[in-house]
Amino acid sequence: MDTYLEDIDSPLALEWARDWSAATEADVDKHSGRSTLQQRIKAALDVDERIPYVVRRGPHLYNFWRDAAHQRGLWRRTTLDSYLSAQTEWEVLIDVDALAQAEGESWVWKGAHVRTPNYDRALVRLSRGGADASEVREFDLHTGEFVTDSPFTLPEAKSDLSWIDRDTLLVGTDTGERSLTASGYPAQVRVWHRGDNIVDAHVYTSGRVDDVAVGAWADTTPGFERIIVSRALDFYRSRQCVAQGLDPRASLQVLEIPEDCEAIIRRQWLFLAPRTEFAGIPAGGLGVIALERFLEGDRSIEVVFSPTEHVSLQSTAFTAHHLILTLLDDVSTQLRVHALSNPLESSWPINLPDLVTASVVATSPHDGDEVWITTSSFTEPDTLYRLDLASGATPQAVRHLPALFDAAGLETRQHWVTSADGTRVPYFITGDFSAGPRPTLVGGYGGFEVSLTPGYSAVRGIAWLEQGHFFVQPNLRGGGEFGPNWHTQVVKTNRHKVWEDHHAVLRDLVERGYATPELIGIRGGSNGGLLTSGALVQYPQALGAAVIQVPLTDMLRYHTWSAGASWMAEYGDPAVPEERAAIERWSPLHNVSATPQYPPALVTTSTRDDRVHPAHARLFAQALQEAGQPVDYFENTEGGHAGASDNEQVARVESLIYTWLIQRLVPRVGDV
Repeated sequence: MDTYLEDIDSPLALEWARDWSAATEADVDKHSGRSTLQQRIKAALDVDERIPYVVRRGPHLYNFWRDAAHQRGLWRRTTLDSYLSAQTEWEVLIDVDALAQAEGESWVWKGAHVRTPNYDRALVRLSRGGADASEVREFDLHTGEFVTDSPFTLPEAKSDLSWIDRDTLLVGTDTGERSLTASGYPAQVRVWHRGDNIVDAHVYTSGRVDDVAVGAWADTTPGFERIIVSRALDFYRSRQCVAQGLDPRASLQVLEIPEDCEAIIRRQWLFLAPRTEFAGIPAGGLGVIALERFLEGDRSIEVVFSPTEHVSLQSTAFTAHHLILTLLDDVSTQLRVHALSNPLESSWPINLPDLVTASVVATSPHDGDEVWITTSSFTEPDTLYRLDLASGATPQAVRHLPALFDAAGLETRQHWVTSADGTRVPYFITGDFSAGPRPTLVGGYGGFEVSLTPGYSAVRGIAWLEQGHFFVQPNLRGGGEFGPNWHTQVVKTNRHKVWEDHHAVLRDLVERGYATPELIGIRGGSNGGLLTSGALVQYPQALGAAVIQVPLTDMLRYHTWSAGASWMAEYGDPAVPEERAAIERWSPLHNVSATPQYPPALVTTSTRDDRVHPAHARLFAQALQEAGQPVDYFENTEGGHAGASDNEQVARVESLIYTWLIQRLVPRVGDV
């Protein structure tokens, strides 16, 4: 196997990737239809009637927007009255396309940290080509210009920043030796004063090189100012401290809680979300106690939420006076509100439409009780609602995404299947159920406690559902759909159970008559790329094609590349004999074989992916090719871990993937 493929920017590797990518596109383009599909996808992504999602910062609502004329995007703002009017007037703060052109860089927007509650300055993140590492620049929200007088600026790195005051930051970044963990994230936090060199800034706190990351944040809520420190030991364990006030010289006090318990500090309260039972709070539940009492040694924690076999806590959000819980009941959303004055008093639901997935997309923790909620399903476009909790629990619809594909005759069903160890696993299937077996695309992720819920995708609708095909979304173990135990059942030496769940879903699709194995395509990215590459080598007879995007495949070395060391709590440590033995049994790269014959695979990645090293995709594609298995390869030169950095690139990659799938699955219909 050629080791030069492990060097991201090796001229030989780039030539190898460029030549194979060009051959893949050329082969797909021999067949008609891709160009039209690409244009339709691009038009849907650029449509002006898309919802401009907003977040409040003081008197303004901020939005980042891309369209046909602004592929890199606009950071802009407006007022509530203007946003709710028939014709919103936007004030453009940063035109990323113009900035990229002026500076000759492929800038990709990565967000902005606005100083609260003053709303006068922002720390803007810009990435070259969409990588996780970004450059930081200070922006003046009053003048609408980048700051030029002793600005806070950082070169490209995976940095964490928090405002203490206008002239002081808490910063974790690459300052040289011992400043980063083995995962490439900050291992130190410095107190950075305006005008000082970052390398001379005082080290406020630090961790170890084998930690995942160390971060510190200033809570500037008036009357509740404090500094919070978190040292992530692995992906699911951390140690946390708090200092009262914003003086970095104040002593830090350790929060004496289990390492697998999440601490959320809001105003006077400490909320605790343990992954295993703690102080009467069940695993996956939520407890609360006054922070001051807890720091004094009181452990009389009250339970705010207790999970059940079917209902799990997904997330928390806060307004100035309320706590909002997002719950899943058999993968169906519920939103419940608790008053922060006393979180244990009776809660109430937010009134939502039936049969939709709802998400809290923004709140105003410093500016009242405004909540922005979005709803959608596999066939219903997004609707954006605004709710002021001070005036009731019924949101008002303020924006609707137009229907971007023809969903006539489509419906969604939920089925449950029994996995190899007896666990019942649900999945959703969407399509027109009036006919027999047809091409069926199966997604999936199964990791890192990520929950997959029904949602609208114009791209999937245009390219797949509108053509009369089925789409399946399984809720595999490893996700968070049913609380922490749904995830912990399949970590490390039990990782193989994710594939058992996935394989059970594929078999069930055949048993129910939705598809034949030859009509099933599977698709997944990142950890989902590990899922699909593993499925390809473990049970190739159960599927007809596999799309493997930005995948992990070399699981004996994953912890040595990019951010891989941070994932050992998920997959296991190859240096531990028992865990290495388990990994060797399912590591996709190490289980490629010349027999049996695999179905065709499309492997994709991005040269600028600094989260999952592109060598995973390169080496896996090469191994398949050397084993005589059918494989195509595509590497985008930009895009980072997302695989594409603007709408034009998204349309290019998605049209390639769906056209490739159609070419390999749809011709088989006549054989059914």
